[in-house]
Amino acid sequence: MVESALVGWSRAQFALTAAYHWIFVPLTLGLAVIMAVMETLYVIKKDEFWKQTAKFWMKLFAINFAVGIATGIILEFEFGTNWSNYSWFVGDIFGAPLAIEGIFAFFMEATFFAVMFFGWEKISKKLHLASTWFVAIGSAISALWILIANSWMQHPVGMEFNPDTVRHEMVDFWALVLNPVAVSKFFHAVFSGWMTGAIFVIGISCWYLLKKRETRFALASIRVAAIVGIVGTFAVMLSGDSSGIHVGKYQPMKLAAAEGLEEGGTRAPFSIVPGVEIPGMLSILATHDIDGYVPGINNILEGYTTPDGDVYLSAEEKMEKGKIALAAFSDYTKLKEVDPQTAAKARQLLDENVEYFGYGYIESQEELVPNVPLIYWSFRVMVYFGSFLLLLMIVVLWMEWKGRLVNMKWLQWVSLLSIPLVYFCGQAGWIVAEAGRQPWTIEGLLPVKAAVSSVSVGAVQTTFFIFVAIFTLFLAIEMRIILKAIKQGPETEE
Repeated sequence: MVESALVGWSRAQFALTAAYHWIFVPLTLGLAVIMAVMETLYVIKKDEFWKQTAKFWMKLFAINFAVGIATGIILEFEFGTNWSNYSWFVGDIFGAPLAIEGIFAFFMEATFFAVMFFGWEKISKKLHLASTWFVAIGSAISALWILIANSWMQHPVGMEFNPDTVRHEMVDFWALVLNPVAVSKFFHAVFSGWMTGAIFVIGISCWYLLKKRETRFALASIRVAAIVGIVGTFAVMLSGDSSGIHVGKYQPMKLAAAEGLEEGGTRAPFSIVPGVEIPGMLSILATHDIDGYVPGINNILEGYTTPDGDVYLSAEEKMEKGKIALAAFSDYTKLKEVDPQTAAKARQLLDENVEYFGYGYIESQEELVPNVPLIYWSFRVMVYFGSFLLLLMIVVLWMEWKGRLVNMKWLQWVSLLSIPLVYFCGQAGWIVAEAGRQPWTIEGLLPVKAAVSSVSVGAVQTTFFIFVAIFTLFLAIEMRIILKAIKQGPETEE
């Protein structure tokens, strides 16, 4: 697929912003729960140690939270600056969950953040604890509405096309909210944040152990973080299982690309690495049935019939129907005022083929195949690194419980050096989700080349490099402030 320079640079800029933003979001989700658990222990045990422990991680949470807001705001503005056709075409639907997130969830999160961070000694312990938990809940709710919007792009539901306004309009708000893709994606993303926060806390705490500082604080933090992280990782695995079913059902090309599967069938194998496969495992993961049919890339392009008799059109057939839909739409808009009878026939033809409207913009079937090597290896980075980190948390928790972790320098080093791995894991997951959906901005509905704004390539290139500089500066400043806070350490008494 050869895409225009404008589309390529617009995609690159959005990918850059999203990737930087996702550095901060999962840590916010994870640290919020961990520090809330620690403050709960303080209220229950009435031990000042847990208060100071919670306050330390709360300080790091605040630094990360502030920088995350800046990147998130820029990300939302890019829908209007770089993807104005997309915003016009589906803004009535896509804008609703984003508005709810900003008005309700983020407002709740920010309000209770202020109470949490500045309310020590000013309000009762229980009220302060409630504010901390509301920050954690608000962070999750904020993620929920953003993920509802994103999931609609993966599996558009609850809308219909209005040719008079040239917009897709929402007809079922609850179909949007209860989109099965949104449910699994929400749990997958939020619990992956628990995992990120846990690995971060464990790694930093192991640095204190290596420095032979704040030993009680470090071991206590590891205990809480490891439990939260292990629970979160198992939840990620469960939600990932349901997500696999949804991808197989609604986005078969993404699944085929993630497996490098050219020819599908029943008892489809799962590829561990190229040339090493587990027979039937992909069918189990995608359909929960070892005899389940999973189409490959070639099957999707050429069209196929499942063993149950379900017929799926070829790419060429979909493209032809898409061109019919585009032509019918053009005829309808031209004739609705001057020849209502002919316009009505054009409208009927449009309604019959509107499902394939987006395919009318596709010029060759090769455009429908995403970057297979990128998706294939990103999926394996996510799965393999995630599995390693789960094993690491289990081992660390076991050794801490046995009282041996404090003397195991090699395990402390492994934990510290594993902090970047959890970020690679999260970024790889989003690469699979977003790059695996290409060439679609909205699956099967609107390709990226029809969604981009009419701006100059030079303008997008210029802002891309400005954002590179700004985001890198943000990240460097955050890391410097966090490292300074870590070096200073918690205000606890050994």
